[in-house]
Amino acid sequence: MANGSRPVGKASSRDATKLITQNRKARHDYEIEETFEAGLQLAGTEVKSCRSGKVNLSDAYAVVTNGEAWLMQCHISPYSHGNRANHDPTRPRKLLLHRSEIETLSEKSSQEGRTLVPLRLYFRHGLAKAEIAVGRGKRLYDKRQATAARDAERHMRRELGRRR
Repeated sequence: MANGSRPVGKASSRDATKLITQNRKARHDYEIEETFEAGLQLAGTEVKSCRSGKVNLSDAYAVVTNGEAWLMQCHISPYSHGNRANHDPTRPRKLLLHRSEIETLSEKSSQEGRTLVPLRLYFRHGLAKAEIAVGRGKRLYDKRQATAARDAERHMRRELGRRR
């Protein structure tokens, strides 16, 4: 083994994807059309809070303004040992995307009834990432149909399992 290298065949802990949080309500409230992976620009204490899982995406959304993508209303709790270096919990955070991806997001979100919703936050190779989706809001009857289809599928699987 050379200096500073890892053993061959062993995966380091940085190779794994570690989930920080996900927005379960988003898939219930929106019909997801397309997803994008974006980097997150975070302060040091925000990274430490994310690593401890103190993040809430329930009210979060994304916007594109002046050719930049921003994550709004994402609540990252202040770090417990951060003292004066702490951050505002709901400050806007910049999403790091390619220019072409930002233009695509801008076009799709400007269509009627479309919005940009964060689905989950995670660390990949040690970097904070956000999965952003273009979603169309579901109406009440859409939610009822989805629930009925899920229940019918569950019932059918249960009956097939009993017959075996």
